[in-house]
Amino acid sequence: MSSDPLSDVLQLLKPVSYLSAGFDAGGDWSVDFPDQEGKIKCGALVRGRCHLAVVGAGPPVVLEAGDCFVLPTGRAFAMASDPDLPPVPAAALFPPARNGGVVTVNGGGDVFMASSRFALAGGHAALIASLMPPLIHVASGSGQDMLRFSIERMVAEFADQRPGSLLVIRHLAHLVLVEALRSHLAAHPPGGTGWMAALGDRQIGAALRALHADPGRRWSLTALATEAGMSRSSFAERFRAIVGLAPMNYLARWRMALAADRLAEGRESVGAIALSLGYESESAFSTAFRRVMGAAPRRYGRAKDGQSKDTPAPRLAAE
Repeated sequence: MSSDPLSDVLQLLKPVSYLSAGFDAGGDWSVDFPDQEGKIKCGALVRGRCHLAVVGAGPPVVLEAGDCFVLPTGRAFAMASDPDLPPVPAAALFPPARNGGVVTVNGGGDVFMASSRFALAGGHAALIASLMPPLIHVASGSGQDMLRFSIERMVAEFADQRPGSLLVIRHLAHLVLVEALRSHLAAHPPGGTGWMAALGDRQIGAALRALHADPGRRWSLTALATEAGMSRSSFAERFRAIVGLAPMNYLARWRMALAADRLAEGRESVGAIALSLGYESESAFSTAFRRVMGAAPRRYGRAKDGQSKDTPAPRLAAE
């Protein structure tokens, strides 16, 4: 299996780019965008300067040309040339969006934004909400050649509308998302908290990579601490301080996230899934699954897409 936790999580979430578009604004403007729970919003400012305010993410941030942003939890947000302007609901300005099209406000010319929305085909909205902050702002800088290339190509595809543009835009949108998250990880200062901070931490990140590479191994706290190059007690304390969960609790929840995805696919028996994830018996796995997921494995597997109101996705960081 992969030893890349970010790839593991994105593969589990199955982000599907279902709408990519350009936004071209001129003059004074302010637009409110509604909550899009269960979706990821990713954007890049190609030209100009504007303000971005996300509900629950603190004061507005200033976006400069070359900046990117990711809204992992799809919270409502506002964009404006001036944050003091009264916002207009997006529905009042925007016609039904056309994938690969460009929406123009006030004749355009001052600000151009390329953006994409991703539906989570895996249905684990609560999972990503526990892993990432509501707003990831990636300032323009060095070491982002692939990100800049992807954005430039996306803008060119918007403009040219050549045969196959929609498919190219869809793949570029995924690349922009991954590169923005990579850039955020690379720029993340030490001492932060949360899953992304843990992934970027040299010692805790090493333990996470080992755990994700072999979730079915009979891990112990001592074995994970060894991967991190730390003492057992220091590792446990630091892991909890950064991630918000004890290491073995994180392992249990990650195993249940994997199990839930496989149960939803319906291709494997409960016993086979239990064995592959390190449980000695189906009954031990079922007990653990029920404790984390709130439902028996077979009932969870019968729920549509593996999700129902009483079978929530597991969280991998503090509530």
